[in-house]
Amino acid sequence: MMNIYNQFKFTPTGKVAVKLSTGEAGNTHYLDPNLIKNLVQSVDGTIVECNTAYGGSRAETEMHKQVAADHGFTAIAEVDIMDENGSIQIPVSKKTENLKYDIVGKNYENYDSMLVLSHFKGHAMGGFGGAIKNISIGIGSSKGKTYIHSGGHSETS
Repeated sequence: MMNIYNQFKFTPTGKVAVKLSTGEAGNTHYLDPNLIKNLVQSVDGTIVECNTAYGGSRAETEMHKQVAADHGFTAIAEVDIMDENGSIQIPVSKKTENLKYDIVGKNYENYDSMLVLSHFKGHAMGGFGGAIKNISIGIGSSKGKTYIHSGGHSETS
């Protein structure tokens, strides 16, 4: 992983968020912490996530943190559930038709750079998910995920 990263000749600056999925409890659909450990630690990164909007084991911060611990992420870096302290709105392109803004976890404001590490998976609404989904939906707070999935019509489930 480090060899690939070094080929990009990119060094994130300031406080670095490392966005990835910590996976749902009981599944293996997430990156192995041992695979990414050296990279995350080399950038002094904080693993970031937001709570889900659909229930499950990552719908509330304490359960989400427990899943991150159970899957080995807290052993390699600090984990920040960015919407633990609420949400903020950030602008989107004026070219969008449905979304007037994005709603992300408030702790998004605490970071200067973001490194995105994605695994690919099928997603019922969007086909195959990867880095773009990991950012758009992944840093969306629970309210933000609802807003995006509703096409900008609702912030509540």
